[in-house]
Amino acid sequence: MEPFTTTFSVKEKDIDTLNHVNNISYLKWVQEVSGAHWYNITTPEIQNQYYWVVLRHEIDYHHPTFLDEEITAVTWIGESEGVKSDRFVHFYCKDKLVSRAKTTWGLIDKSSKKPTKITDEILNILEPFKM
Repeated sequence: MEPFTTTFSVKEKDIDTLNHVNNISYLKWVQEVSGAHWYNITTPEIQNQYYWVVLRHEIDYHHPTFLDEEITAVTWIGESEGVKSDRFVHFYCKDKLVSRAKTTWGLIDKSSKKPTKITDEILNILEPFKM
């Protein structure tokens, strides 16, 4: 397994009235990290032919995070079958797991705008990132 990792800092816009990261920011980060990974591992041809839509998010919050803290996001692929693929994203701050998410994505063909079976080419691209 080769997880995709990225690091960023908590910004003012991520903070809620309790002075910690808002739950919605984690959801936004899940989508941003997932998209970054997809665009990092696929070709422009694949990106022009397909896109993913969220079917389900599950997020667990373990510890609060605060303004200017550095967050490391680690993502990998779970089961991918038919039109669906599971993706996991864990968020760490100072080496402590602060939040984790499981998202089920559906593959869409850009021309028909309909769900489409995950191709062998895409499965082969995702394989090194499966856990």
